[in-house]
Amino acid sequence: MAKMKKLNSFILVLLICFTVISVSCDKNNDIVLFSINNDISLGQQVAAEIESMPEQFPILERSANLEAYEYIENMMNVILASGSVSYRTEFPWKVNIIDDPEVLNAFATPGGQIYVYTGLIFFLEREDHLAGVMGHEIAHADQRHSSKQLQRQYGVSVLLSIITGGDPGLLTQIATSLGTLKFSRDAEAEADDYSVLYLADVNDFACNGAAGFFQKLLDSNSSSQPEFLSTHPSPDNRVEDINAKATEEGCDTSLGDDSISDYDAFKASLPQ
Repeated sequence: MAKMKKLNSFILVLLICFTVISVSCDKNNDIVLFSINNDISLGQQVAAEIESMPEQFPILERSANLEAYEYIENMMNVILASGSVSYRTEFPWKVNIIDDPEVLNAFATPGGQIYVYTGLIFFLEREDHLAGVMGHEIAHADQRHSSKQLQRQYGVSVLLSIITGGDPGLLTQIATSLGTLKFSRDAEAEADDYSVLYLADVNDFACNGAAGFFQKLLDSNSSSQPEFLSTHPSPDNRVEDINAKATEEGCDTSLGDDSISDYDAFKASLPQ
């Protein structure tokens, strides 16, 4: 019965895709008013705005941190090699490291711009855990959660006006709000699931790596909760759900000892 309902829902989406003229369906079978090119344009404008605010977003320069960027860009590219990333070739994926050891956070713009704080990197002990978080943020961009949430918050017409050069003040507001963007419970759960799927596909990291991050957060009793946790679901539920997804997929959850020294070297290459 559940499978039949799921099939009927999928058929309904396809019918809408073929019959509704004013909108289109993307690769994730979502009905959208905002095109992929709109996602890319908005993401690039937001990224430029973030770069223009070094006091709020002290991004590490690539030329002075080649070793660190080589490591984290390789991690991103490995995850993007997953067959489950819908917009792997369309989005201009890029990862930036924000030098703030006090912030346990990561976020993504529409169109594949990923930002990771050094505080999160130093907090984690294994690369599998960072890969899990990276997969989660890639999923937010790839499943267009960031774009959809901004559309709900500001409206499609407002975002389109920003892309065409209108209201630079609102662009600044959007740029500064991305790190605290509140996603729905379904969007967070979907990003967690896709993190497992991505890592299962590439088989370079423990596929439940994101669960390791949430478990460490619980064990540490940290008072500075990362903003991307939102208010739901709770970290303990996410550990359980991510591990359940890994069991469902039958993917490798073992952590390689060799990766520990590599991750330690990565952390050592960052400003202390």
